[in-house]
Amino acid sequence: MPVKNIVLVRHGRTAYNAAMRLQGQVDIPLDATGVWQAQEAAKVLAASPLTTPLVLASDLGRAQHTAHLIAQELGVPVTTDPRLRERSFGPWEGLTRPEIEERWPGQYAVWAGGAEPDVPGIENKSVVAERVAEGILTHADSDLDARDLVVVSHGAAISCVISYFLGQNASTWRGLAGMRNVHWSVLSRNTAAGANPGWRLIEHNAGPSMLHGPDVWNDGPDSVQ
Repeated sequence: MPVKNIVLVRHGRTAYNAAMRLQGQVDIPLDATGVWQAQEAAKVLAASPLTTPLVLASDLGRAQHTAHLIAQELGVPVTTDPRLRERSFGPWEGLTRPEIEERWPGQYAVWAGGAEPDVPGIENKSVVAERVAEGILTHADSDLDARDLVVVSHGAAISCVISYFLGQNASTWRGLAGMRNVHWSVLSRNTAAGANPGWRLIEHNAGPSMLHGPDVWNDGPDSVQ
């Protein structure tokens, strides 16, 4: 029977996150704070009434590491799928905002405003949405015989695929706040006959930051810095 709920989890913090560098598909690992975030979030998820048979993850290292820490608490295996990778930002990857603004005048503002920058090599958001949705639905629409599916992916990828599931154009709709590290959003399948869209967003950007405060969550406690 197809799963009812998709729990979309963003990976933990990396050195690029801390330095405000655009990551894209650069395969950078979690830093010490990111590991701590994933461990803390895993405890919260393990205490919830999840019935997932596996944790599905992007094949990038930061997502896989986060997924394995969560899966360890849940007692389930991890399955990776490259379709869940972050959006490719091409020549922008690894750069800070000032570096992008200097090299591509005006294009950072276009991106920050939710539109598609005119820069060759940057993946279109609608393309991202479709590939991520395909990767998720390959599993969510299969006979997993479970209520929930936990998916560990990336900030932009998650925003794009939520737009897709809500019937919005990911390239033009910017109705979602960005995801915190190791926070999650929950999509629930709308089983009513003829329902449009077929999925509903029932939780967004939830997670354990409220237990620690935003500053501690973003930077980690002194013991892991």
